[in-house]
Parts: sequence; structure tokens; C-alpha cells
Amino acid sequence: MKQTAKHLIAGGCAGVLNGLFGAGGGLILVPLLAGWIGLEQKRAFATSVAIILPLSVVSYALFCLQGGNVWKEALPYLLGGIVGGLLSAKLFQRISTLWLHRLFGILILYGGVKAVLGL
Repeated sequence: MKQTAKHLIAGGCAGVLNGLFGAGGGLILVPLLAGWIGLEQKRAFATSVAIILPLSVVSYALFCLQGGNVWKEALPYLLGGIVGGLLSAKLFQRISTLWLHRLFGILILYGGVKAVLGL
């Protein structure tokens, strides 16, 4: 399959997840970018972050156009998220790919168990 088609499919999967669940595109993007597209692991994680930001902006804009607006409720989390993003960007350079895999796997398992059990 041509790389362009793979890119479109991977991006489309991320967009669908992001639009349906408000996030989660990175959960599909990282494995697709690393395994299917062939990016090195750390590059796949970083590329996923770069893709998710514009997807999130588009998803939120569409949500607002449909009458939703949660800016006031989101602000405290946004400020904390910025601090967390800055700290994790520094950690990202120091952490091994093995530990990134482990942490990512734990996150996926945690989210999956919560979703399946309805917690």
C-alpha cells in the first residue's frame, strides 16, 4: 500500500477516535505510526502529539458550532495540562523507549479495564 494511503488511513482512524471520544487518537496513532508506517518509536510518540493538537482543535470547534461550549470548565485542566506537557517534554528526552512502551501499555490497559467494567 502506498505511504500516502497509509498516512490518510492512520490519520482518519485518529480523527474518528478524537471526534467520538474527545481524545484517544494517540492510542491508535502510536501503534500505527511505529508498526505500520515504520517510524522509530520516539518519533511515533512525538508525531502523535503533533497530530492530536490540530485534531483536538477541530473537534472542539465543531462541538462549539453545535452549541456546546465548556471553556470555563476546561480552563483549570488546561493550565494543569500545560504544566504537565512541559514537564513530560523534558522527561521524554531522558526516558528509554522500553519505558515509554511500558507506560503506554499500562495506560491502555487502565483505560480499557475502566471502559469495560464501567468504572
